[in-house]
Amino acid sequence: MSSDATTAVPTVTVTDVPGPLGPLGQEPAAHGLGTSLPQAESRAKTEGTFPYASDLWAEGLLWAAILRSPHPHARIVSVDTSAAVAMPGVRAVVTAADVPGAATYGRRVADRPVFASDLVRHHGEALAAVAADHPDTARLAAAAIAVEYEVLEPVTDPEKAFAAEPLHPDGNLIRHIPLRFGDPEATGEVVVEGLYRIGRQDPAPIGAEAGLAVPRPDGGVELYTASTDPHTDRDLAAACFGLPPEQVKLVVTGVPGATGDREDPGFQIPLGLLALRTGCPVKLTATREESFLGHAHRHPTLLRYRHHADAEGRLVKVEAQILLDGGAYADSSSESLAAAVAFACGPYVVPHAFVEGWAVRTNNPPSGHVRGEGAMQVCAAYEAQMDKLAAKLGVDPAELRMRNVMATGDILPTGQTVTCPAPIAELLAAVRDFPLPPLPKDTPEGEWLLPGGPEGAGEPGAVRRGVGYALGMVHMLGAEGTDEVSTATVRVADGVATVICSAVDTGSGFSTLARQVVQETLGIEEVHVAPVDTDQPPAGPAAHGRHTWVSGGAVERAAKMVRTQLLQPLAHKFGMSTELLQITDGKITSYDGVLSTTVTEALDGKELWATAQCRPHPTEPLDDAGQGDAFVGLAFCAIRAVVDVDVELGAVRVVEMAVAQDVGRILNPAQLAVRIEAGVTQGVGAALTENLRTARGLVRHPDFTGYALPTSLDAPDIRIVKLVEERDVVAPFGAKAASAVPVVTSPAAVAAAVRAATGRPVNRLPIRPQAAVAAAQG
Repeated sequence: MSSDATTAVPTVTVTDVPGPLGPLGQEPAAHGLGTSLPQAESRAKTEGTFPYASDLWAEGLLWAAILRSPHPHARIVSVDTSAAVAMPGVRAVVTAADVPGAATYGRRVADRPVFASDLVRHHGEALAAVAADHPDTARLAAAAIAVEYEVLEPVTDPEKAFAAEPLHPDGNLIRHIPLRFGDPEATGEVVVEGLYRIGRQDPAPIGAEAGLAVPRPDGGVELYTASTDPHTDRDLAAACFGLPPEQVKLVVTGVPGATGDREDPGFQIPLGLLALRTGCPVKLTATREESFLGHAHRHPTLLRYRHHADAEGRLVKVEAQILLDGGAYADSSSESLAAAVAFACGPYVVPHAFVEGWAVRTNNPPSGHVRGEGAMQVCAAYEAQMDKLAAKLGVDPAELRMRNVMATGDILPTGQTVTCPAPIAELLAAVRDFPLPPLPKDTPEGEWLLPGGPEGAGEPGAVRRGVGYALGMVHMLGAEGTDEVSTATVRVADGVATVICSAVDTGSGFSTLARQVVQETLGIEEVHVAPVDTDQPPAGPAAHGRHTWVSGGAVERAAKMVRTQLLQPLAHKFGMSTELLQITDGKITSYDGVLSTTVTEALDGKELWATAQCRPHPTEPLDDAGQGDAFVGLAFCAIRAVVDVDVELGAVRVVEMAVAQDVGRILNPAQLAVRIEAGVTQGVGAALTENLRTARGLVRHPDFTGYALPTSLDAPDIRIVKLVEERDVVAPFGAKAASAVPVVTSPAAVAAAVRAATGRPVNRLPIRPQAAVAAAQG
């Protein structure tokens, strides 16, 4: 690569974004909310000293391996473990017959077996686990287990699942949601239709999925794993072990980021069984193939749409059919479907909407929670429909969207009123008016700018540039009656504050936020966040921005209670209320200047502590017509994508992503920018490269050779052109979830830009090169 090329490394730029203490990027204050306090573990992660689950060790350690099915659908005739048991070094082999408690588990529906016993329902399903004194011995022993299968015809087409023989005792239909809103007879002067397919995106964790189980003297077991919902995982495991929850402890080890992939207990339950059986610590580090086969993926989705509009392009009615492929087990398919159906029309005012949504079981790999689930799939479809409508009316795509965007006070098709800030028009205007990037040079020195990179075969004359827009929305916290609650304790001793909360920081920055909250509330600079385990009160799963809202809210309440304990003696001494005292930069002062002392002096060696809970207002399930106040809050995003497409090769280069987002309140400017960057990049992967391919239920190339993640060279320049700080009054800090909504919006924006470049529809994600070539030649 030429020296000039090095200046074009993809960048993240924050433009015209006022923060609480000035524009983003300026030198922040020392600590507190609104500052760019770095993550506590940043240095350890960059230096390679951060302790991940795969680094764990224990005296007398045994190694585990899991036998997985080579078939997507088969009847198990027999399982013979004798050869494995007889191998030197093998300490235990467990199958379905050795599970002492519940034979199945599941976060929402307990329909997934710990080990398959009668039927195999997907490629890679676990049948047995082995513990041995060496990892190679464990793998060889697992391979030595003889399983006789009666191979069955797999059901891999979700449309055929309705008429197929039941794949599970609960049937093939996981959930059906019919949404009815407005007049079914309403029609528009202009009608556009489309059929869309969204592929199977894998969370693809770079860090190995691993865990350690250690037996306890009381007959219980301790699990060390990168869980994102430790109490639920603990309870599921205890039920399978046949133990009370108090005899199972789950300790959260270093989580190397998570977008859903750390939520499957399928690794830790076999580990615990082996530890209980052998009386020894047992460790499992999954291979890359096991990761692809074992954990949940984004739901592949089939969507049919019909949009009605008047002659001016204002939406009249949206009709849609949405079919989610849940794979072999239910997992979070019900929740994903609810989001897909509720947001099927997007952040637009739609007087009449009629949506049918289904989630079904198949013999494909299991689907589950992945960031932006449900919302991402429908965003790609409804934004494609908006582009079709704009083309049919001869209206600029951004202008058509502007005519239809919703605002605070509008009503969702679920009948719920949008009470939170919804500055969608402002977001769209920001990305629309942001200057476009310059065109690449048509010179050999600029070849690195071509789609396919400097080593590609592209010619500058075959490159077409396209600009596309997309608007996305997600819900925050759990939905449909989920009881969201978190508990936190703040303790101050010897001038140091400690936060105890079982909220797992999966990269969302919760531990940093907790430190900032305590620093600002108590004026104590040294704040530690205790490691997470299930001896602490539950805080719930790390998803939908809930730890910023619910767990952060609990920390804030506990810190304020400690603040009251700290200030009350001073207030009483000077005959004033605590509200007349303030803490700033470690100093306590009164409104009239009479009192001035330091926090350290006020503590005077005392130990203070308080525990508090945060529980948002309740929601309700969608009814038989898809109606109900199902969501606590909403977040919105607008993205303009600029792409270059080689119309001969079908290669696509994402040049720039301009992002505008409503964030409620900026709590940590640097972390917020990073979260948005990561979300956009994940969305670009879903748009162009990421698709876990299957052939008749068999996963093809379950590795990073066959599954292409975007690298740093594939990442576009990301321009954060506007962050709207309109606080959500029901949120503890007024802040909104940050990372999911750019994941939802960016694939639709990239697809819109490719449509603009080629002049043909793009109805499938990820976008295949042959589709771009065919479009150009069509």
